[in-house]
Amino acid sequence: MSIAIFFTLAASLLPWIAYYVANWQYLCVITSLPLLVAVITPWIVPESARWLVSQGRVDEAVVIMKRFEKINNKKVDPKLYQQLKETCQRQAKQEIDGKRYSVLDLFRTPRLRNITCLLIVIWMAISLVFDGHVRQVGNLGLDLFITFTLASATELPADTMLTFTLDVWGRRWYACGTMVFSGVFSLLSSSVETGKLSAGLAIIGRFLVNISYNTGLQYAAEVLPTVVRAQGVALIHIMGYVASIVSPFIVYLAVINPKLPLIILGMIGILGGALCLFLPETLGQDLPQTLQDGENFGRDQKFLDFPCCGKKSDKEEEEKPESYFKRGHKTRGANSSTRSSMRASLRGEQFRSSLIQRTQRPFQKTDLGY
Repeated sequence: MSIAIFFTLAASLLPWIAYYVANWQYLCVITSLPLLVAVITPWIVPESARWLVSQGRVDEAVVIMKRFEKINNKKVDPKLYQQLKETCQRQAKQEIDGKRYSVLDLFRTPRLRNITCLLIVIWMAISLVFDGHVRQVGNLGLDLFITFTLASATELPADTMLTFTLDVWGRRWYACGTMVFSGVFSLLSSSVETGKLSAGLAIIGRFLVNISYNTGLQYAAEVLPTVVRAQGVALIHIMGYVASIVSPFIVYLAVINPKLPLIILGMIGILGGALCLFLPETLGQDLPQTLQDGENFGRDQKFLDFPCCGKKSDKEEEEKPESYFKRGHKTRGANSSTRSSMRASLRGEQFRSSLIQRTQRPFQKTDLGY
């Protein structure tokens, strides 16, 4: 929602600031000045408690959690904090090998390598299509300032819709559908005469790629295992920036044929969306922590699985196969997710960030045995 509100507002104002300033040098200064706010960030935004714990600075993390306990007007049992400290200390003692992981570890095993390559290609396609649509507004045959504002305004409904539906529809089919339909509307825009209809279809394509872009921002961080998550996400985003370098050249093809940019963006969108179906779904899953977790993640999923359909009942959840128990899971509802994740981090692949439990839900007393 922060992207929906602030990015939309700034992007919609940008063309009008440029219109009234009418000087590109002054425009650079005006758009750069707000970045000075970042200087005061260390004194306003607290450090990540998760990161502090991963560095062994548990006391500092507890101070931050107590601060938010007061902000949220909640009361947490002091024993819970003590239990957290003891848990972190026990895990720290087990990290005796001091093994460090690099982004290269993502390419050492076949399945994880395939997933990483898919994430890179998909994110490059999303970045290219998104940046291409941003630059393409000048070729839609309407007033540049109005068209840019309308196209940027699609970020608000796109992100708002995503906020309410992402944890219902999941990531895989959502990213696929929005990318494919973005490509379809781009192709439809290229098939009609330049004008309001063409511009409207292109803006719908921009709206859809906005959804897939923000879905992709979260998707990679969930699929990659914890031990190499930061490095992997950084690599994927860098490759997205590399792909964006090509977008001005695609848009410039309009000098040859005004339809070419949208045709190319449409084809890339459809291809990128189709590739999303080869990734595992992360909604409702225990996220991978170790490299082995990343290699096995999604093996039990079927190609046509859809999160909205065929949800397992409580009885089915209790009837896990024997292999499930061998991994240390127990049929105790939501608690099993956290406990199994803790065990996964102790199966021989110790890492700095394993001092806390990676789950998709808030930390609860039951996580510590209460």
